[in-house]
Amino acid sequence: MFARNLSKRLNRALLFAFGTSVVCLMFSGTALAQRWDKKTTVKFSAPVEIPGVGAQVLPAGTYVFRLLDSQSDRHIVQVFNKDESHIFATILAIPNYRLRATDKTVMTFAERSAGSPQAIRAWFYPGDNSGQEFVYAKTRAVELAKITQQPVLYIPDEIAVNIVAPVKTATERPVIALKEAPVMAVKPTGEVVAVTEVVEAPPVQTATLLPKTSSSLPLLSLMGLLSIAIGFSLKALCAR
Repeated sequence: MFARNLSKRLNRALLFAFGTSVVCLMFSGTALAQRWDKKTTVKFSAPVEIPGVGAQVLPAGTYVFRLLDSQSDRHIVQVFNKDESHIFATILAIPNYRLRATDKTVMTFAERSAGSPQAIRAWFYPGDNSGQEFVYAKTRAVELAKITQQPVLYIPDEIAVNIVAPVKTATERPVIALKEAPVMAVKPTGEVVAVTEVVEAPPVQTATLLPKTSSSLPLLSLMGLLSIAIGFSLKALCAR
């Protein structure tokens, strides 16, 4: 009888520990998703150009920008309509650094003549020092560089068709093609240069003993304390 009761108590304790751990992991996963995809809803009062095949112009209206995937030097940004039922573009972007972060979304545009749609150059999420510098198809990049008198990043034209492919996950072939595409920059003169000559890289981060905001350290600490508490509970049960 004692062994049966002890077994029931142990099973209940283990079930409680497992359930609590699952809940912790669920909350952790949600926090991470909210942190990295940087979903942003923006409203344009005039038409704007985004990377695509040729000149892809979005009419004035409300759109959603968010990250599909993020690597150290390659980001994939997707542009949706207001209710996210349609994908306009899956864009390769290179991190570009700015000195001062703001508490609002910032989008920079390449200057154009009056009456022409402004071409989006970069997107900065609130609080971020590093933003997304958009990469255009080569033919369009050459044209934009001459029009705006600014360097423009580009990928080969034959790879640019992947920008308008209706992909939903980071493992699909069009996304992989964008990640692996060679990226260069073209100056207004037509000179082709390395990306590092026109994009300012984020500063190198040094190691620190202080926990970063939104890191998994608090969750790990909580789970550690939970394990200790369960251990004491099991010890007490065994002692009865």
